[in-house]
Amino acid sequence: MKKELGIFVLLAVVCGVLAVLSPEFLSATNLQNLARLIGIFGIFSIGTGIVIITGGIDLSVGSVFALLGVILSILLVEYKVPAALAIIIVLAMTTFLGLIHGLLVTKVKIQPFIVTLCGLLFYRGLSRYITDDNTKGFGNAAGFETLQSVATGSLFGIPTPFVLLVVIGTIMWVVLHRSVWGRYLFAVGRNETASMFSGINTSVMIASAYVIGGLLAGVSGIVLAFYTNSVSPSSHGNSYELYGIAAAVLGGCSLRGGTGSIIGIFIGTALLQVLQNLVNLLGIPSSLNFAVMGVVIMLGVIADQVLQTRNAK
Repeated sequence: MKKELGIFVLLAVVCGVLAVLSPEFLSATNLQNLARLIGIFGIFSIGTGIVIITGGIDLSVGSVFALLGVILSILLVEYKVPAALAIIIVLAMTTFLGLIHGLLVTKVKIQPFIVTLCGLLFYRGLSRYITDDNTKGFGNAAGFETLQSVATGSLFGIPTPFVLLVVIGTIMWVVLHRSVWGRYLFAVGRNETASMFSGINTSVMIASAYVIGGLLAGVSGIVLAFYTNSVSPSSHGNSYELYGIAAAVLGGCSLRGGTGSIIGIFIGTALLQVLQNLVNLLGIPSSLNFAVMGVVIMLGVIADQVLQTRNAK
């Protein structure tokens, strides 16, 4: 809990400073938009964090968003597939991609970095090929207005993506921190060999982490597609995997594996989005967004290294 408390205090300080520097930060419109973005990014960051807990990494998330968005648009707009069926198809697709990643890592013994890097390139290229590099969109959402309304609307004044994040986060907190599966996942992340000799099916555990990561990327990708209302295959979701990694690391997930928490990832996502909001509200050039993210990741890794060193003494 020390990591979570520390990052929460930092979040509170940054919010306080930003509120003083820019009163617009506390406006209802800005807070609603901030909550919406925290919801979208937080959902797939949880999936990324679970993969990181196993000692793995997922670099393909942004490209998965592009492929999902393209296929979702084609299904709904061009083929007039019922909204519920279209959602099932794209979620099944991203979950299956997660399974493929997990099997390549566990059965073929390819490094997660290589597997998901290839996914990053392949899915982006495939989405560009399918569309002939043309932008796809949802127009006025004719025939699937309810789906768009749910994805982009609000519930009692709270943006739906944020509500969805709270629901998914609560479920994943129970699964990760209060179940046998969660205990096994942490054990595999800390020492895969020892876990295997203890009777844990490490291949199943690691593969399941990638499956969950794929499923949550699918949920987040659907909301993101409707949030933007258009999907440019060459840029949609570009580098979003870095946001997920940054949020997880900032929230206490060690890139070495074996540590992390849902609450930490939630707070890490919120802090990252507040920092992005700070860049926008204070008129800092948007080109520095990646510089801010780079600093955040580096500080998170340094903090993890310091804690690992102290615990070893």
